[in-house]
Formats: sequence, C-alpha cells, structure tokens
Amino acid sequence: MLSDVLQQAVEAQRKSEKRRGMILTSFGVLLAASFVLDIMTGPSMIDASSVIYALLQWAGLPFQVDDSTQVIVSNLRLPIALMAIFVGGSLGMGGAEMQTLLNNSMASPYTLGMAAAAGFGAALMLYTGSLGIDSNIAVPIGAFVFCMLSACFLFALASVRHIGSGQLILAGIALLFLFQSLLSLVQFISSPELSQQILFWLFGSLSKATWTNLAITAAVVMASLFLLLQDSWKLTALKLGEERAKSLGVNIVKLRLKTLLIVAVMTATVTSFVGIIGFIGIVSPNIAKILVGEDQRFFLPLSFLIGAFLLSTASVLSKVIVPGALFPIGIVTAIIGVPFFFWLIIARRR
Repeated sequence: MLSDVLQQAVEAQRKSEKRRGMILTSFGVLLAASFVLDIMTGPSMIDASSVIYALLQWAGLPFQVDDSTQVIVSNLRLPIALMAIFVGGSLGMGGAEMQTLLNNSMASPYTLGMAAAAGFGAALMLYTGSLGIDSNIAVPIGAFVFCMLSACFLFALASVRHIGSGQLILAGIALLFLFQSLLSLVQFISSPELSQQILFWLFGSLSKATWTNLAITAAVVMASLFLLLQDSWKLTALKLGEERAKSLGVNIVKLRLKTLLIVAVMTATVTSFVGIIGFIGIVSPNIAKILVGEDQRFFLPLSFLIGAFLLSTASVLSKVIVPGALFPIGIVTAIIGVPFFFWLIIARRR
C-alpha cells in the first residue's frame, strides 16, 4: 500500500516537472520569435527569411544574403536585440530573487532603490561634465558605483541579527525616495538641455548597445544565473520560512548576502548600460510563480525567459508605436506593467 502511494507521488512529480519543462520550452520559442521580430522591425523593414539567413551567415554557415541586409542585421540590430534579451532576463532574475529573499511579490531591484541610485549616479556624472572623462564611459561608471553603494547599505542591514525581510523592504523604500529626491534636485539645478539629457537616460534605451557592452552584460548575467542556480535548493527551502530553512541547514545570513551581492552586481551592470527600466523585475517573477510555482530549478530560468521576452517585445513596440522614431523603452515597459499590477491585485483578492 505504501509503495503504491510512493509510486503515485513519483509519477505526479514527474508529470509536474514535464509540464514545467513544456512551459519553459514554450517561452523559449516565444522568445526566439520576438528576437527575430525585433531584428525585422526598424526604419527599413526586413522580412523574416532574410533575417534568418543573415543570422545563419553571421554564425558562419553557408547562407547568402545581400550585403546591405547583412550590415543592418549584424552591425546595427543584432546587438540591440541581444541586449534586450540579456537585460530583460537579468531584471526578471533579479526580481525573482529579491521576492524570494524578502517573501514579497512587489520586491525588485527597482522598488528597493538600486535603480534609483544608479539613475542618480548617472545624472551626477552628466551634471559634473563627466569629470573630464568620455561620457560614454563616465555615465555607466557613475551608475554602477551608486547602485553598488545602495546595495552595500542593504548588505549591512542584511548582516545584522534580527533584521528581517520587512525591515529590508522598508530600508529599500527609504533608499528609493532618497535617491529619487536627490535626482530631482540635480534636474532642478541643471540647465534645460542637461535636464532633458538626464531625463532621456532615465527613460531607458537599448540604442547604445555595442558588442563591447553586450559582451560584458552577457558574461555578468550568465555567471549570475549559474551562481544562483547553484543555490536553488537553499532558495527554495527559504520559501518554507526562515526557521524551517535553518532547520534544514541553510545559513540564512550568508545566503541573503550572497544573493544580494549577485543581484546588485547584475542590476548595476545592466542599468549602467541601458538606464532605468522598471516593472520587468516585478511582472516576470509573478507570471513565472503562477505558471511553475516557486521551485527555483524552474522558477528562476522561467523568470529569465519571461523577462527577456517582455523586454524584447517592448523593444519591438518601441519601434512601431511612432513610425520612424524610437519610443523610450522604459515608457513601454511601464505601459505593460501598470495593467498587470491591477490584474495582480484583483487576482490576489479573488
């Protein structure tokens, strides 16, 4: 009798894992489709077959496409499309881990003040004339440094005994308001031209993606995914409650600090190159949680795929909303995110 019960439990688990695997595969296919569509759209539209042939030729396979199409695809649009995938995926992963650590579905690097700190660092560099350094280098450095400073404050709190997730959330909200106030101050004392430049950076843009900053972003994001997956069972155990996780041998303080560090480095890197892009880090984990639950083996990769898919789709929309112009992608993600907030509130109430 007991063996029958165990057999049924094993079969149910295998069926559940198979369903989750199919969901991951489905979002992988959707991401591939949005990736191709992102490369297709622009001032000059390119058909899907030409894009695919150009990508295969760029990969070294014996496919032929005309030179102008190959230049547009490989030199102009491919870095931006890939950057959308890695940035969206990193925001999805960051939000997933912050929600896991703090047990709050509204937690993300954006709502905990890291993105606001990066925005202030970038604005400060623009206001000071980049300290005599090339702005393309100084602005990302400023954003990275201040994002890490805000993270260090959270690290210090997380390492203090008897500081729970509620206090960390309140501290993050305090940081958010602090850096937003400082950012408003910099904009207030800046010239109209400089204030407009700061505002454009804050909207978020993928247009400055190059092969160099793409390589840095991809390396950081993939390394972060690998490190987080190594602690997947510990992070899953944490969702059972801190006391239960401790009884299973999980060092809560060490896990919290390590995860915060990984998320902070990842957030600082992507924000320094593309600016502030909100809502992806909140929306993606909540969708992933509904679809596959909170087993980190599936939850984390699906949060990556959903975040990448949403930002890739937002990149497409940013190019077609106003034909011939590039709409700020941060506004597009906000338009996507706000209706989801209302849906989430209603769904949780039901």
